[in-house]
Amino acid sequence: MRSRFHLLAVVLAVSAAAAERTVESVLPALAYGPACSSTVRLQNLSDTPVTVELEGHRASGALAPLAGIAGRTVRLDSGQQTSYQLEIEEETTRAWVTLRERVAAPSMSAVALSGATECRDGNQLRVAPREVAFPTRSPWFSGDVAELRGAIVTMINASYQTARASACYSAGSLYSVPNSGGELRSLCSATVDVQVPPFGTREFPVERSGNSQFSLRTQGDSIVLQMLRPGNDGVRIYSVDSSIQFGEEVPGK
Repeated sequence: MRSRFHLLAVVLAVSAAAAERTVESVLPALAYGPACSSTVRLQNLSDTPVTVELEGHRASGALAPLAGIAGRTVRLDSGQQTSYQLEIEEETTRAWVTLRERVAAPSMSAVALSGATECRDGNQLRVAPREVAFPTRSPWFSGDVAELRGAIVTMINASYQTARASACYSAGSLYSVPNSGGELRSLCSATVDVQVPPFGTREFPVERSGNSQFSLRTQGDSIVLQMLRPGNDGVRIYSVDSSIQFGEEVPGK
């Protein structure tokens, strides 16, 4: 009888664990330095207390502590709002945070993540909101440079495994690949192929040597891509272009 009760308890524990899932969201492109700082904001939208994990990273992927708290666990009462900054001494535009929340399936997450970067230019303060992105498997992008002047694609490898990225700068010429069913591909006048370490970031300017087309392919289990457009001249601040849609890996490719 005791064995049956023990087995029942184990089955119930496994079922409860299976009914939960971890929702992970990323806030990219956080700037720090002499003229810039970034703030990360959390708000509990539910009517019950919530405990989440907030993890900060430098551009290299190294962990960055949250100012004012020890560890990475944050508890929010119902409706509570709070804000944090990362403790980063070096100048960077590629710091980022990830928010992990355990929720009971099929419920949605209860904590809203947002942020902003502020940069001083003389006696002016410029503010650029930061938007949450969600990691996907091997996202890609291809676009016309005429519509993306000065833009930068920021890439985050949000996994423990090394990721790869390949950028193609093209003048618009195409070529056909044998035995590919007539598929046309861009003829790259310049390429950038990189490995991105676990939790590391890279930035890819869409313009190089007068190219007219830009494409970026990635390989990795958990990658974030976000398009940033430059602000006013003289201010090193970029705004998120949420109109850009990134492709996802096609199964079987």
